[in-house]
Amino acid sequence: MKAVDSPSGSKTLADVPAAPLTLEGFGILHQMFRLRRQPWRAMPEPQRRQMVEDAVKTFTAMASREDGESALFAELGHKGDLLVIHFRRSFDELNAAQLAVGALPLSDYLEPTTSYVSVIEIGLYEATVALHARLAEENIRPRTPEWQRAADDELASQRHKIASRLYPKIPNRRYLCFYPMDKKREGEQNWYRLPMEERRRLMHDHGMVGRRFAGEVTQIISGSIGFDDWEWGVDLFADDPLVFKKLVYEMRFDEASASYAKFGPFYVGIRLAAAELHKALAV
Repeated sequence: MKAVDSPSGSKTLADVPAAPLTLEGFGILHQMFRLRRQPWRAMPEPQRRQMVEDAVKTFTAMASREDGESALFAELGHKGDLLVIHFRRSFDELNAAQLAVGALPLSDYLEPTTSYVSVIEIGLYEATVALHARLAEENIRPRTPEWQRAADDELASQRHKIASRLYPKIPNRRYLCFYPMDKKREGEQNWYRLPMEERRRLMHDHGMVGRRFAGEVTQIISGSIGFDDWEWGVDLFADDPLVFKKLVYEMRFDEASASYAKFGPFYVGIRLAAAELHKALAV
């Protein structure tokens, strides 16, 4: 297939892949729990204390890992009391973390309220559009071995540049805001029917809003298509919780969000050191 001229004058290919290139990093598991207060209160104090001490040892070891760690948060509101985030290299390691939490005697008194499974994802819209344009100019057909080699080379180059963003430490900030989200697929508001170049423009403008809050908030985006009920998970970390309100509110006016985003439930937590676990279990 030959390159054809687009309305903008650039050359493109009619059957280029619709999905942008992406890079993936740590797998993420969010676990949310509600304390079963009545039986917890009924237990003798020495037994409660021993359970907390055992849990503190486990969570301290998880928080001290060098290659994928865990963090605890006291969850605000009726949705739960304790929120645990695990970053791991593989889903097998996430499963091991989940089993370790479930093996704690304390887990008999922690009722799971929800969970979320995802993988840190960086979408490469800018690089994808540039790559497609270059391959079109060279008359390299989509999905051919030459095309795939070029895509693999681009991914390797990008991975080298942004490796630290794919495998980060859990940001050491006081407050957390987590929410899942989708892109709309409703009639004319169908993100997946937009041309690649239009999606690139929208995501660029969307990212510029977030950059205005650089230094105030650390954002980690994770992909969950095929893993959970929403398409992406968003973790925001900040030392001032009001930043969450300001950032999300401002982004609601951004075209990518206003026209194409659907937001799930929001979860807010306060960071706990493992030794402070008793604060989330106070009755």
